[in-house]
Amino acid sequence: MKSVIAETLELAFSPVAISRVGERPAKALQFKEGKRACAMYLYACAAQGRAAVADRATCGCVGGAAGFGFGDAFQNFPGGLRGFCGFLSSGNADTEEGRAVGERLAARSASFADNYLHGEGYKRSPELVRQWHDALPFAEAMPAFVSFRPLAEVGEGEPAPELVSFVVNADQLSALVVLANYATPRSDRVTIPFSSGCQSVGLLAFAEAASAYPRAVVGLTDLSARKAVRRSLGAGSLTFTMPWKLFCEMEENAPGCFFQRHTFRELMGRE
Repeated sequence: MKSVIAETLELAFSPVAISRVGERPAKALQFKEGKRACAMYLYACAAQGRAAVADRATCGCVGGAAGFGFGDAFQNFPGGLRGFCGFLSSGNADTEEGRAVGERLAARSASFADNYLHGEGYKRSPELVRQWHDALPFAEAMPAFVSFRPLAEVGEGEPAPELVSFVVNADQLSALVVLANYATPRSDRVTIPFSSGCQSVGLLAFAEAASAYPRAVVGLTDLSARKAVRRSLGAGSLTFTMPWKLFCEMEENAPGCFFQRHTFRELMGRE
């Protein structure tokens, strides 16, 4: 399957087709169970041309399991949900339990233990993290796998992917924001939520796909995910993930939009 938009924008990476499926796709890269890694490596793998897949046990971390839609995996974080809320904010060193967990984590990863004890500082307080967590659209009942593969591998007659995601630079992102709002009087067809990298291409985007007014989700604003995939996707990259319905609408509008006008062409260095 080709994308007019991707060809026009001259994307450096393959568009990624994302779907929840009941069976493991053949020849897809998958983490070993128990391996700790950023779940966004799987997405990056598909953007570089190789299919990847994850199930509940092979997302690389509990955040990845939650981010790809496998329920509220944060309950399985060291120290439970309370430990996670401290980890994302001001740390867990203020309680005896938190210090004990931090000591155990230090044997596995000094940097992880440091963030656990002193916090990543992404939210001001554990209470704010808890409120953010409680508003996430967790879904317990879902197929066994999340599949990531280059859009070009989706053939005629196959089920359409639930999501299509682009890796973009600032100019390409700007063009996509304009195109997403091209056929509506509204100006809110794109959202940039505070989220992990995997939530923006998984959990939150799946929720948008199920809504009456599906929006594109801009991601890789997660500092930790950016650090993890910086080498594979580049320092200036963001993700732009569209529910299938919105992707098709944007593809249909591409031939008659600003893509043919001089402002865009000059921005792309074509005039």
